[in-house]
Amino acid sequence: MARLADEVEAVQLAMGARLVERAEDVLGAVGRERRARPNELRCLAYGLVEALRDALRIAESQGGRLPRTPQ
Repeated sequence: MARLADEVEAVQLAMGARLVERAEDVLGAVGRERRARPNELRCLAYGLVEALRDALRIAESQGGRLPRTPQ
């Protein structure tokens, strides 16, 4: 089960990384070559929020698997 979770998390992180690259492309082009359309920015924002949620969920999951260290 842990292996499947690791594979799903790897896919989610890879998708998030591709989305960040897309965001850099879209935002980098704004003001130079063209203006980003409102729908394009909205879609990008929703995708980035979803990717951030996945990353936070993964961090919590991974943190739960780490042994606790004394403080």
